[in-house]
Amino acid sequence: MKGTIFTAVLICSAILAACSPAAPREAMASTQSPSPSPAEEPADETSEEAYHKITAEEAKQMMDEGNATVVDVRTAEEYAAGHIPDSILVPVESIGDTKPVELPDTEAVLLVHCRTGIRSKRASDQLVELGYKHVYDFGGIVDWPYETVTEN
Repeated sequence: MKGTIFTAVLICSAILAACSPAAPREAMASTQSPSPSPAEEPADETSEEAYHKITAEEAKQMMDEGNATVVDVRTAEEYAAGHIPDSILVPVESIGDTKPVELPDTEAVLLVHCRTGIRSKRASDQLVELGYKHVYDFGGIVDWPYETVTEN
């Protein structure tokens, strides 16, 4: 009887160990000093390779400092229903192979948003590819806790 219980416990232990291969890797990784991946490294302000992902709070602070242009990449209908004051409408569909006429300065600080963050990511990628150097994506207006205005 003791032999059967011992065998059953041993088999269960072996099965559990086989089902959790990530545990030893995680333990090993936590003992090594992690080297930051390129995505984790602080982005260079002049980097042309990627945009910066920021929070709505960080975007608001940059707006309050007065050195940023808010770019709304939603549709005209969405913009009319409610937008951030002083934002510029540049629908993501209008961003192509040439710089948008609404955004002539590639050195300007651009704060990009849409409704939920999907289109703003795509637009931010496109703007960086077009040569804009200071692109910040703060996601969607659904997460914007500050003032919005509507078109009359």
